[in-house]
Amino acid sequence: MLGRLARFTVRRRKAILVATGVVFVIAAAGGGAVAEHLTTSGFNDPHAEASRAIAAVEHAFKTRPPSIVLLVSARHGTVDDPEVVAAGTALTRRVAAERGVEQAASYWTLGSVPPLRGHDGKQAMVLVSVGGELDDSAKKVVGHLSARYTGVDGPIVVGVGGQSEVFRQAGIQIREDLATAELIAVPITLVLLVLVFGSVVAAGLPLAVGGFAVIGTFLALRVIASFTSVSIFALNMTTAMGLGLAIDYSLFIVSRYREEMARGLEPHDAVVRTVETAGKTVTFSALTVAVSLAALLVFPLAFLRSFAYAGIAVALIAAVGAVVTLPAILAGLGRNVDRWVLWRRKPKPVGEGVWHRVATTVMRHPIPVATSVILFLLFLGLPFLRITFGLPDDRVLPAGLSSRAVAGQLRHNFSSSESGALSVVATGIGDAGGRQAEVEAYATRLSGLRGVARVDGRVGSYVRGARVQPPGPGAARFVARDATWLSVVPSVEPISPAGEDLVKRIRHEPAPFKVLVGGSSAELLDGKASLFGRMPLALMLIGAATFVLLFLMFGSLLVPAKALVINLLSLTATFGAMVWIFQDGHLSGVLDFTPTGLLDTTTPILMFCIAFGLSMDYEVFLLSRIKEEYDRTRDNTASVAMGLERTGRIVTAAAVLISVVMLATATSGVTFIKLFGIGLALAVLMDAFVIRGTLVPAFMRLAGRANWWAPASLRGLHERFGIGEVVPSAAGLDEPAGEAVGVR
Repeated sequence: MLGRLARFTVRRRKAILVATGVVFVIAAAGGGAVAEHLTTSGFNDPHAEASRAIAAVEHAFKTRPPSIVLLVSARHGTVDDPEVVAAGTALTRRVAAERGVEQAASYWTLGSVPPLRGHDGKQAMVLVSVGGELDDSAKKVVGHLSARYTGVDGPIVVGVGGQSEVFRQAGIQIREDLATAELIAVPITLVLLVLVFGSVVAAGLPLAVGGFAVIGTFLALRVIASFTSVSIFALNMTTAMGLGLAIDYSLFIVSRYREEMARGLEPHDAVVRTVETAGKTVTFSALTVAVSLAALLVFPLAFLRSFAYAGIAVALIAAVGAVVTLPAILAGLGRNVDRWVLWRRKPKPVGEGVWHRVATTVMRHPIPVATSVILFLLFLGLPFLRITFGLPDDRVLPAGLSSRAVAGQLRHNFSSSESGALSVVATGIGDAGGRQAEVEAYATRLSGLRGVARVDGRVGSYVRGARVQPPGPGAARFVARDATWLSVVPSVEPISPAGEDLVKRIRHEPAPFKVLVGGSSAELLDGKASLFGRMPLALMLIGAATFVLLFLMFGSLLVPAKALVINLLSLTATFGAMVWIFQDGHLSGVLDFTPTGLLDTTTPILMFCIAFGLSMDYEVFLLSRIKEEYDRTRDNTASVAMGLERTGRIVTAAAVLISVVMLATATSGVTFIKLFGIGLALAVLMDAFVIRGTLVPAFMRLAGRANWWAPASLRGLHERFGIGEVVPSAAGLDEPAGEAVGVR
């Protein structure tokens, strides 16, 4: 099948290149502004209790809990001075009248509620509710409020913060970081590609395929975003993986093409042979990456699902570019692929390469080498045992951003976390007004719980089991015809184990009616339950699909099992580093981030799926060449050494190049994007330099001929449905290449 595709590509190379150019222009036009259509939310399970609570408040009361906080500082005196009171009250009213604002309340309009006043008496809060998720319209409202009200206003100074402003500024930061990463990665990658190939023309080909993959994925995300929520944070992975996979696949294709020409094949025949061999490996590798990332679709969070959309699209588009567009370019270039040669590397005789010597050394002592490496990897992974999960907050942003500065002042100068207030909502309770006594008793009990600073509701405000404020003008927002809700303001950090414990205490507190509890602490608790509950299914899908694909390619039971185990081991160092660096805060000064003692709940899952796919990428490259040599010689030891020799340089070069791209992403000012880049760079380098050079040859030496064993029934299944190919002889354009096994 690939042979027929290759011959068609050679014959129709001009048409294919024109079609590729047209597709690229359309993708650039349609996907260029994709960031404007993506969301910065999506970290919550829409079916969890926390999400249903917020939806109930919005539906029954036509409002949402405050997501914007205006921090008002008195320029002179305190917030209780007459001129400051007048300015604060006027500010609250102006904000409440803004288009898109559902409600605004403040220290002054709520009757000088103590928790809304700073410890030093010089600061107070204005709480603002904006309708809807942080979509385009809501972002415009938040941006307008931030631009209009930040700064000096008579006797007061105003700063804008809160969750909506944090996420809005995070979206802006992501777009800026994306441009910076591209400016860093592309020129460095081009220089390294020239060093690898020695030719400017050959070096430019992977970047061309990478550009096609990235722009094509932008268009795919723009289309998907018209049907469902897609996170803006997926753009960073699109750029990093688009360039990274394109470099991987193009290196493999171009290197094999040059190798076939060096053996004496004419350029067009070399293209066909390359697609039949390396093209098969690239296609299969893209499928394994796509399968690994497809497991993210089992999770209900739009954030994780967005990475699945982006990852699947970029892997498949990069494969199409490498197997169709790149061969068409090579067919057109012919021997000119080595034009503008800056230097030539004299190939070493077969059996004398560095990686050949590494493989033979390891296979002479497989047990000591494998044992030492496994113990080393497990040691590096030990910090992961003390991981503490959380959700991203303002501290993932650079310290210089205004929302981060406002949040820091709110955290240190106020006794309660107003922006982290929990919503306790009850609907379908009949006459809400007639149940006022029950609501009052319930609010009193909640205010006495450990970790609660204040409870606000239709019946007033309560602190430590006593009412401190009667119902004020804003109390009407807490009651509807047959529903009511309470705002429970915590005295503990919302995104923390203490915040989770508070949610549990509220949910266990007897209520006079059925209630739903929402808010950031509840989202953290429910999100962890949702993610960890579906994690076994995701792991099972990744394992089963990868095992089946590897069996279909290699016809072996041991090779897939070994690949799964080794790939899991290769990730231990990455997971340990995530905790040691980003949770514990080591290297925080060097890497310029603020450690919080937590890791985002979604990060380990996301990192596992992406790193597993990339690790399997290199596994397929190596195993396919080993299998090719084994089919030719039937010598297990020699085929392992030769396979590592043939692919070692390519895999390590690809690993260094993709690490450059990932580390460029790590220049982001957003902490979990920085973690994403550094973690994946570490995973790729560990896999290419340690795993492929030690554990793979050691395990394959110990298994011997059993590497390629399968029972008779499964061998028959592989012969019928397998996707491996007979190694073809030199294939002319008009002669059929080796017949693909099972393709009739």
